[in-house]
Amino acid sequence: DELLIKRVTGRLIHLPSGRTYNVFFNPPKVEGKDDITGEPLTKRGDDTEEKLRTRLVEFHTKTKPVLEYYASKVANINADDDMEAITQNIRNNLD
Repeated sequence: DELLIKRVTGRLIHLPSGRTYNVFFNPPKVEGKDDITGEPLTKRGDDTEEKLRTRLVEFHTKTKPVLEYYASKVANINADDDMEAITQNIRNNLD
């Protein structure tokens, strides 16, 4: 959950283009400004730790039991791996 919290609470968006940044993982070159246009970046109103923790409680109580039920039919792919490892994991699970 903590990694997801950093991803969501650190997210910044350049609304006209849809470009996204993250203050922890992919910060803009100039704080609060789009790298290409220099225009201001915005933060979604629901990208707060409090709101995300509420959504995570909902996920853990409703979605997690469904995933556990289908565990033998669903592949568990670690999205934190590098792209090559993710691709290989997907291919291995499709065989």
